[in-house]
Amino acid sequence: MRSLVKILVIAFVFVAVSCKKDSAPNYQYMPNMYEPVGYETYAESNAFANGVEAQIPAQGSIPRGFVPFDIENTTEGYNLAKETLKSPLDSTQVDLERGKVLYEIYCGICHGNKGNGQGKLVQREKILGIPSYDDAVRAINEGSTYHVIYYGKNAMGSYANQLNEEERWQVVSYVMKLKADLEK
Repeated sequence: MRSLVKILVIAFVFVAVSCKKDSAPNYQYMPNMYEPVGYETYAESNAFANGVEAQIPAQGSIPRGFVPFDIENTTEGYNLAKETLKSPLDSTQVDLERGKVLYEIYCGICHGNKGNGQGKLVQREKILGIPSYDDAVRAINEGSTYHVIYYGKNAMGSYANQLNEEERWQVVSYVMKLKADLEK
């Protein structure tokens, strides 16, 4: 009996090994899983209604995580923000340390770490005319600062893509602290 089992095991191994042929590939039962069909990004396709893969977003849709800012990028919008816009953060949500870190990353290079308009780029005369936060003519407040961070102003570009809404308000809180320190 043992010899019969040994013979069957040897025959099974022999059959299994003899079926392997390195010169021919094995059978593929679902070839799409191994060889995917590539699509050109803007090529015509029957998969979409108008035949193009790149679709325009639906009218009125907004990206996930984006909060629309209802005040427009005009002088009137700036003045409206200056008059009406207040920080939604209460005193427990304001984190001046975090605001300082964000300010030093994005703002300090031009405005200076003290808010006096003497950042590294100004000292090296790469950019000129950066205002100090205690400039009485400008009389900045939370609303005007947020509007300028969101849209930019003059040579300053927008930081809306670099900072989310909560981070922008943290920076605004820190700028208001710097302004108060300069006015002492």
